[in-house]
Amino acid sequence: MEKPVYKRVLLKLSGEALMGGHRSSSIDPEMVNAIAAEIKEVVNLGVSLGVVVGGGNIFRGVEANAKGMDRTSADYMGMLATVINSLALQSAFERIGIDTRVQSAIAMREIAEPFIQRKAMSHLEKRRVMIFAAGTGNPYFTTDTAAVLRAMEIKADVIMKATKVDGVYDKDPVAYSDAVMYKNITYSDVLAQNLKVMDATAISLCRDNHLPILVFNLQKPGNIVRCISGIPIGTLVGD
Repeated sequence: MEKPVYKRVLLKLSGEALMGGHRSSSIDPEMVNAIAAEIKEVVNLGVSLGVVVGGGNIFRGVEANAKGMDRTSADYMGMLATVINSLALQSAFERIGIDTRVQSAIAMREIAEPFIQRKAMSHLEKRRVMIFAAGTGNPYFTTDTAAVLRAMEIKADVIMKATKVDGVYDKDPVAYSDAVMYKNITYSDVLAQNLKVMDATAISLCRDNHLPILVFNLQKPGNIVRCISGIPIGTLVGD
């Protein structure tokens, strides 16, 4: 078994990642179970882990706003979608013996703890996987920004951004066959080139707090463990 190079990690998953290859369903149980199996390997390595998942498989606030819905209402609906996804992950984690807690930025005490930084740190020290739901709890902020905020609050060594491609490219690799992938890139270059790694607020927060971002392909089994073990895959965004 590989030795981890990171002690504490914040994993950012998109909501679409939970759909797997079955686009007819917002949550594919097989994909969720596959993610859970990889998370168990991470836990077995002794790594402390926090998870933030988006809600785009269920509802996208920005898209709804573009079609005329009030932005604040649309964003709150998106936050609730992340709670649904977080509960799906928690169920899959616990089914295979991973001790897990969900903390929500919006109070809903019947199904999740409120987000309290000290309590989250206590759970992590007890080797519980933390799932942070409902974004930042505020409209106009993405779950990418929420992931960076939680990563800083739990003092993560790195934020791992799971995507559908192998890393950060100079242009869309799906649309352009000559797209070039970066192995390393600075925060400033990501912002200057307007590369779609995370939104500008999230990248700026990482830059200001020297929090590295590791972008990798979630669709290749075993990549979460490979990244945490320091195997050179994906793109590292840093100073």
